[in-house]
Amino acid sequence: MNSNNDPNHSPLRDVAQSPEATARYLADVQRVLLDIGKNLETLAHETRVHLRDTHVEGDRWYHARLRAMPVEKALGNVLRNLHNLTAGLEKSAYKRRAHDEAVVNTAKERREKELESQRKKNPQPLQAAPNPPQQAPQSQNLGYGGPTSIYDLGNRESA
Repeated sequence: MNSNNDPNHSPLRDVAQSPEATARYLADVQRVLLDIGKNLETLAHETRVHLRDTHVEGDRWYHARLRAMPVEKALGNVLRNLHNLTAGLEKSAYKRRAHDEAVVNTAKERREKELESQRKKNPQPLQAAPNPPQQAPQSQNLGYGGPTSIYDLGNRESA
């Protein structure tokens, strides 16, 4: 079916189905927002300078600053929200990739869990441990592996 003729087709549907495409799209949006952020920072700085330099006759030295504070605060909030938005875009791209990995791992974990439950239901009979080999009687030539105490000398002669 050709997607161009489908009335319900959305270009972002294809992007949403692939974590790589989602990451690319979100990176593009983030790049645009960061460019806008640079312009907004410049605007905030220039606005601050202009508003604080605007004095009315009879003002004290702090009146212009007090009048400028609400505007500066509003622009600061916009910049903070923009920063949070760009950080959220990064986080969503990461979460999208983690979701696909979790989906892949879920089937594997379920299979392993099923096998484990089968093992618990039908335990394998324990095999008896093999008998240890019978030790031969002590030989006369013990060499370095000989007795460790003078009381263990047995039939050996002293040096």
